Amino acid sequence: MKIFYTDQYVLPLPPGHRFPMRKYGELRARVTRAPWLAADMLHEPHAATDVELARAHCIQYVRRMQSGELDDKAMRRIGFPWTLEMVERSRRSSGATMEACFVAVDEGCGVNLAGGTHHAFRDFGEGFCVFNDAVVAARALQAGGQATRVAIIDCDVHQGNGTAAIACDDPSIFTFSMHGANNFPFKKGISDLDIELEDGTSDGAYLHALAGGVAETLERANPDLVIYLAGADPHEGDRLGRLKLTKAGLAERDEFVLTTLRRRDIPVAVTMAGGYGHEISDTVDIHFHTVATAAAVFG
Repeated sequence: MKIFYTDQYVLPLPPGHRFPMRKYGELRARVTRAPWLAADMLHEPHAATDVELARAHCIQYVRRMQSGELDDKAMRRIGFPWTLEMVERSRRSSGATMEACFVAVDEGCGVNLAGGTHHAFRDFGEGFCVFNDAVVAARALQAGGQATRVAIIDCDVHQGNGTAAIACDDPSIFTFSMHGANNFPFKKGISDLDIELEDGTSDGAYLHALAGGVAETLERANPDLVIYLAGADPHEGDRLGRLKLTKAGLAERDEFVLTTLRRRDIPVAVTMAGGYGHEISDTVDIHFHTVATAAAVFG
């Protein structure tokens, strides 16, 4: 298993900004100290090229993002101020998911310590998402012949509306999103499979719904690659989550998804997706245990 990181590309955010950039550096530091980490596991990814991004995005959007020509309204929708560092990090995050997918095909599992930018649409971004790394990566593998059918299992607490929109007419990419019914985005897209959860959903109900959703996804999609968005934001301590999962419940979620894929010999690339805990240490802890579970299942 190989792990890809992008935390060295720090966004210069204004004081009080809601996006928890600090979690990425703390997560890599935690992974670096893990006893199971081998010397050749951590890697810096390449930056996704225009050609790679254009498989999922309008090339005019990519070029305007690169040059800083998007207007203030478009940038407010994304939620970040425009900087070259922001664009570079967004490209690297898509590159990391691509490389995690290539590793998954060869070794069973690859991990991006960021990624999961599922609110990015073909020609605009929103919700802290600039480029849709999952669709960019899926189409890169398809273009290279390493995968034909890809399933995206999205367990972020917010619906993957951008992913659903980009892949809506693409039967080779199956989109499954399990998310809060009353949470952002308030106008939902239509995935191939959506499971909506009421506020306050706890471990038991969540895991029961997940089991059914994963079973249906694998039956309908018959994928030769899965991209798993393992959001930390269903946690009961998340500022934006509205669900009530415990850390133990999220650990069981990850073990179930990854073990199911391992038993079926389906390669999986894991991305961290959202996490906005009142205590950043809780978010880092959840993300770390996702990575540790992947290492244990596929090690």
